Amino acid sequence: MAEAEVAEKEKVKTLDIYIMGKHYQVPEGLTIQAALEYCGYNLVRSVGCRSGFCGACATVYCFKNDPQLSYALACQKAIEQDMYLTQIPFFPTVEALYNVEDLEPKEGENELEKLYPIILTCFGCNNCTKSCPQDLEVMEFMSAAIRGDYEKVYEKSFDCVMCGLCAARCPQGLQPYVMAMAARRLRGAYLALESKHLLGRVEEIDKGKFDAELEKLKKMSQDELRELYAKREIEPAK
Repeated sequence: MAEAEVAEKEKVKTLDIYIMGKHYQVPEGLTIQAALEYCGYNLVRSVGCRSGFCGACATVYCFKNDPQLSYALACQKAIEQDMYLTQIPFFPTVEALYNVEDLEPKEGENELEKLYPIILTCFGCNNCTKSCPQDLEVMEFMSAAIRGDYEKVYEKSFDCVMCGLCAARCPQGLQPYVMAMAARRLRGAYLALESKHLLGRVEEIDKGKFDAELEKLKKMSQDELRELYAKREIEPAK
């Protein structure tokens, strides 16, 4: 095979994307976040853990000649041909101020409704579910929240990364992710079974059982900590 042919085969395939209306060609396989940086954008906002856990990089995008908006986390979504990207503004969270200790659930009363009366304006359009990059059934846990079913909200919203895209799409201005957080706090404080193992460990910590070990870890170098981590005994799966 001729050298020119080999070079052609080894050439990295590029895709056409558009950032803020400007055309770029970037290597195939990059995430949206990596593509932005490849094109010279210095990301100081809308970037966090880079591993799909923090929810900071919520992204809206569409494709050439297609006005339909799509939603994703920029650190997880791979770029596609003719993808149009734009930086979106921060969506401020209007979170109710409350003390969980003052909100013990009572039969026939919905503490979430007291904190967020606007929750009753939800009419089940399902835009929140369609926009969730975690594929959570957001409308389902919102319906459970309206009923005061904190256990159901906990189950359905457990993997929420608080990216805020559900709020960005809600025509009623609801913020499902903060409402779900309140439900999970109430569930954890009053409805979840107590973990005797956890309570025992907290007591051991309070008594200083692990102080010496912690001080030893603090004095270790990064290489020593990495080696210790690699050699740790992992609890076998049951």
